[in-house]
Amino acid sequence: MATPETAGPSRFYDAIVVGAGIQGTFAAYHLAKRGQKTLLLEQFPLPHTRGSSHGQSRIIRSAYPQDYYTAMLGEAYRLWAELEEEASTKLHRQTPMLVLGRKDNPAFQRFWDAMQRNHVPSEALTAESLAQRFPGIHLRGGEVAVCDHTAGILFADKAVKAGQDQFQRNGGTIRDGEKVHGILPGAVITVTTSQGQYRAKHLVVTAGAWANRLLAPLGLHLPLQPLRITVCYWRAKAGSPPGLLEKLPCFLGINLNGEKRDLYGLPAGEYPGLVKVCYHYGTPVDPDHPDQPGSSAPDLRILQDFVRKYLPGLEPEPAVQERCMYTNTPDEDFVLDRHPHFRNIAIGAGFSGHGFKFAPVVGKILCELSLGEEPSYDLVPFQISRFSPQLKAPL
Repeated sequence: MATPETAGPSRFYDAIVVGAGIQGTFAAYHLAKRGQKTLLLEQFPLPHTRGSSHGQSRIIRSAYPQDYYTAMLGEAYRLWAELEEEASTKLHRQTPMLVLGRKDNPAFQRFWDAMQRNHVPSEALTAESLAQRFPGIHLRGGEVAVCDHTAGILFADKAVKAGQDQFQRNGGTIRDGEKVHGILPGAVITVTTSQGQYRAKHLVVTAGAWANRLLAPLGLHLPLQPLRITVCYWRAKAGSPPGLLEKLPCFLGINLNGEKRDLYGLPAGEYPGLVKVCYHYGTPVDPDHPDQPGSSAPDLRILQDFVRKYLPGLEPEPAVQERCMYTNTPDEDFVLDRHPHFRNIAIGAGFSGHGFKFAPVVGKILCELSLGEEPSYDLVPFQISRFSPQLKAPL
C-alpha cells in the first residue's frame, strides 16, 4: 500500500506517525488536513489482522459512566459523518444499544446516572418491557435495561481504509511493511526503519501493543498489557422465531451472570446470519505470538454460559471463533499525552478495547499535541503522570 515513489522516498517530513491502526490513521489524517507533510508508517502490510482495528464492526455509543468520554462523543459522531461525506462511503449504521445490569449494581447505576446527567437520549426498560421489544434477550431477577438511542455500528475495516485514502488524497504518504527500529529524539526527530531513516519535526506514536518497545529507549515505560480477546459468532437455533437475530440490538452487559468483566454483543456484519458476542477481557499475550494454544478456553466457557442463560435462542456453541487484541491500561483509560521529556513526541496508547469510536477525536487531539498546541479537551484523565512513579525506564 506504500505510495509509489519511483525515485526513492522523501526522507524529510513535517510529521511522522508510527502505527496505522485507526488511531494513527486519524492522527495522520488530521495532520495532513492541517497542511503538514506527513508520513504514516506501519510495520505490517496493509490491511492486516495483527492489531486492534480490523474486522467489520464496532459499537459506537454515548452511554459511558465517565463524563469525559461522553463529552468527546458529540464531536466523534460529527467527524465520522464528515469522513463519510468526504469518502462517499457509508461507515455507520444507527441501531439502539442496551446497557444491561442489576438495578442495585453501582457500576450499572453509574451508567444510568451519567446518561441522565448528560442528557443522552435513552429509555429505561424493565425485564418485561425488554422481553416484548427484544424477545431474544432474557434477563434474570433484579436485572433491567437502559436503551441508548444514539448508538450504532461502525464499519471498522471500511473506516480504516476511508481514513487512509483521505489521508493520501490530502498529500500524505503511507509506507507499510516497514518496521520502526529506533527513534532518536531532538528538535528534528530521526526515525530508523527496516528500509532506512526519516526525519521530522513532530512525531506521533500510536503503535498499540508494541508502544513500549519504541518508548522504552526514550526513557518511558507505560503500564500497558496486551490481551488476546476471543471473538465469537453465534447462530440461531433451528426452530427459533423468524427474524430472531435481526431483532437483536447491540448490548453491553454490566457484570451479568456474576462476571467481574462486561460482555457485549452486536449484529455481525462479518458473517450474515450470525451475532457477535464477546467477553470484554482476555488473556495476557505477547503481540508477536498471539496464537497461544488454549488461551481462549476460559473466555469461551464464560461466553457459552452467558449465551445459554441470556440468549437462549442461540446455539450454545459458537459457529466461528476469531481473535482480536486489546492493549489495556490499569484503569482502562487512554494515554493521550506528550512525552514528558520530548515535547514534540505525542503518544496515543492503551485504548483498552473501547477506543475505536473515539478515533476521529483522538486523532485530532494527537495532532494538536504533536504540534505543540493546546488540546481541545481536558486531558487530565489521560495523562502519563497518573502512572508515576512506574512510568520511567532507564535512559
